[in-house]
Amino acid sequence: MSPIEHSPVDPHAEPEERVLEAALRPSLLADFEGQPRVSDQLGLVLEAARHRGSTPDHVLLSGPPGLGKTTLAMIIAHEMGAPLRISSGPAIQHPGDLAAILSGLVEGEVFFLDEIHRMSRPAEELLYLAMEDFRVDVIVGKGPGATAIPIDIPPFTLVGATTRAGLLPGPLRDRFGFTAQLDFYAAPALESIVGRSAAVLGVEVDARAATEIAGRSRGTPRIANRLLRRVRDFAQVHHDGRVTLDIATRALELYEVDELGLDRLDRAVLEAVCRRFGGGPVGLSTLAMSVAEETDTIEEVAEPFLVRLGFLMRTPRGRVATAQGWRHLGLTPPDERPASPGAPDLFSDPS
Repeated sequence: MSPIEHSPVDPHAEPEERVLEAALRPSLLADFEGQPRVSDQLGLVLEAARHRGSTPDHVLLSGPPGLGKTTLAMIIAHEMGAPLRISSGPAIQHPGDLAAILSGLVEGEVFFLDEIHRMSRPAEELLYLAMEDFRVDVIVGKGPGATAIPIDIPPFTLVGATTRAGLLPGPLRDRFGFTAQLDFYAAPALESIVGRSAAVLGVEVDARAATEIAGRSRGTPRIANRLLRRVRDFAQVHHDGRVTLDIATRALELYEVDELGLDRLDRAVLEAVCRRFGGGPVGLSTLAMSVAEETDTIEEVAEPFLVRLGFLMRTPRGRVATAQGWRHLGLTPPDERPASPGAPDLFSDPS
């Protein structure tokens, strides 16, 4: 084959990242680490359903992105030996879209609906009836001559996932038999996940390197796995493929992920508040323009982590950097700076 020729590409082949993501997901509840409370509660729900020979109750999973909501839906289907159908709230904007999916389910099937809070209100009302009575009413015709035709659907388990549980209407939230709130992962659980993922990827990672990767993963398995793959790339290109602490540190520095997990955008936001606006308060739109990002990106991607670390505060007047945020950038907070020599003391007695 000449240098300019290429081997044929299978158009049906899945992208490498998607294949890797699937391989890194555990398929059993016993292998799902980092959420022991949720695992124990969900395991009880599934075991009871198996004893009864029925489908499990509908399940609502809420929490920030990357904590394992999709993985848990896949585990539920695998544990119950049932097929899995996946859709998302934004893809269901009309009742007919939802009716088409529900009418095609088989008995016991697990229907995973991601970002369920973004489903349209008419489709949501159709879902109420399906969840309770396993029936959908299809409207035929328009106006006064419209007729509702009831269609029975087999018992199924709806697994809803949301990153914003507060946006779910009460009537929908109350129809779920089991609700789980996923929390950020502790460092030991992330270290174990990094070790397991390294074994799946066939990468040798020593214990200190796994600790370093886990510590910069923001408490999120998805980020831990992503950082592991980038560190693996660095080790294969610049070393012998084995990931040591030094290799992991150099790789993460190259990808601009600092020791606490802040990336380029996080530091840009924090530096803008501290350096350009004197620590704040600064409005969201002004802050977004100063770092050349959209306001939604700042509000949904960077701010939650900075607030969780205690580096940034949201106030009615705008965003304010905390003393911890100043110190993380190597700066002295304004209230800890010494007064300039010869500066007048406004509170001294002139006499």
